[in-house]
Amino acid sequence: MAEWLKLKKSNCKNCYKCIRHCPVKSIKFSGNQAHIVGNECILCGQCFVVCPQNAKEIVDMTEKAKVLIQTGAPVIASIAPSFVANYEGVGIDSMREALRKLGFADAEETALGATTVKNEYHRMLSEEKRDVLISSCCHSVNLLIQKYFPNELKYLADTLSPMQAHCMDIKKRYPDAKTVFIGPCVAKKDEADYYEGYVDAVLTFEELTEWLKEAGIEPEKKLDSTNESRTRLFPTAGGVLNSMTERVSGYTYLAIDGVENCIAALKEIENGDIHNCFIEMSACHGSCIGGPVMEKSHKQPLKEYRAITRYAGDKDFDVAPADTKELYKHLEAIGKKLAMPDESQIAEVMRKMGKIKPEDELNCGSCGYNTCREKAIAIFQGKAEISMCIPYLKEKAESFSDNIVNNTPNGIIVLNEDLEVQKINKSARNIMNIRSANDVLGEPVIRILDPVVFNSVLTTGRNVRDKRVYLAEYQKYVEQTILYDKDYHMLICIMRDITSEEEAKSQKESLSLQTVEIADKVVDKQMRIVQEIASLLGETAAETKIALTKLKESISNE
Repeated sequence: MAEWLKLKKSNCKNCYKCIRHCPVKSIKFSGNQAHIVGNECILCGQCFVVCPQNAKEIVDMTEKAKVLIQTGAPVIASIAPSFVANYEGVGIDSMREALRKLGFADAEETALGATTVKNEYHRMLSEEKRDVLISSCCHSVNLLIQKYFPNELKYLADTLSPMQAHCMDIKKRYPDAKTVFIGPCVAKKDEADYYEGYVDAVLTFEELTEWLKEAGIEPEKKLDSTNESRTRLFPTAGGVLNSMTERVSGYTYLAIDGVENCIAALKEIENGDIHNCFIEMSACHGSCIGGPVMEKSHKQPLKEYRAITRYAGDKDFDVAPADTKELYKHLEAIGKKLAMPDESQIAEVMRKMGKIKPEDELNCGSCGYNTCREKAIAIFQGKAEISMCIPYLKEKAESFSDNIVNNTPNGIIVLNEDLEVQKINKSARNIMNIRSANDVLGEPVIRILDPVVFNSVLTTGRNVRDKRVYLAEYQKYVEQTILYDKDYHMLICIMRDITSEEEAKSQKESLSLQTVEIADKVVDKQMRIVQEIASLLGETAAETKIALTKLKESISNE
């Protein structure tokens, strides 16, 4: 499969929104980038629609269409019937005129081909008596069945899509013509590329709008009217059924839109629960008018539906009968390359994800997968990374920070702006003889510490650093630092227990005092002796006293 949806690598922010909205999870995350897995993708375009960074882009075929025009061959546009919802107030005549200004030889409605296909569905039911028949207009639905429900391929109508049937008819009428389909669908680019010979290029409405703008052309707001245009209803939910005025007796006719609903219906068919039924399946909610490249400014489903129904007539287009053999399309299963892990391999990945017990499986969907088990399978297949799990990252980060906080020798207390204890570590509890953190969590700090300094930091915004404080209630000396985090509205108190240092200092001071007292007594005693000796030796008592006083001062200073 050609790569019709691409990634702008610099734009991906790992928000996982694309994988959350991908109905078949065909997106791989590697190297902090999202990558579309081509052999699994059904080209529904949901990743393109929901990406908040516009990191997904559709391959533009405008240049190819311009080259086709430059060759000199007549280039005829087949324009999807949803155009009247995308280009408000513009009918086929106005659109034809605008396209001719761009160089197209002509433009016709794809609804002509839809009439041919609708008639073929009726023939299959009435003549071939198919048990279950699924419409094959939507290429994304076809890919869904080919890749994920190959056993149900026998129920998929093996006939051309309206785009292919119309372009085949154009080329029969104009043998030298080139055809360009214009519509709201990404998947049509793949359908045109895979089934060669029908469509030479596919443009989205966004690409056409940009081309018209570049050329300074604005289609005239003028609606033509014709009664022979019932299949203009095709791009609406149930539009195929509403165009089928003839119904085959004994069949139930159903319309299903949205990939999730299509998957659910296919599972019912797979289980053998559905019989004698014609099912119109559309990948997009609301069918084609909900297509991924209906321009984003036109996402008004009610208004768009009314625009389509007002433009549609009551009768069928007058089309020439088609040869059933010419309408036949071979649809084969498309194998997916990624192997499925066995139970032991899934369990091993789950263990690495921290999902040991069933209660560990939150199935929160933050990674984009519906369940932790689905995520484990994706990790095994190399489509996902363990780090995509937000609860896992949160737990890991908390475990890491808790490990640091709980093993630091410093006491740490975290308060909110109401001065209530939000966190307290083991060292802080040891300082204040608190048995358990639960005894004080959520309680006012006044229960354990003087709140004055905390109030001061909170009101002034000035932090306190390395302030020596005596906690009389706990008979502890601490060096206290209080920080105010305005962004997180938290006060952080860090206490270093310096009780042993203070006790050692006190003991040293006490020893010094004792030494001074002893020195005083010795000095007094020695003074008398020295004075007697000095008098005998002829020295003055004053000189001796000065020398001994200096000795005493030296001891005191210690």
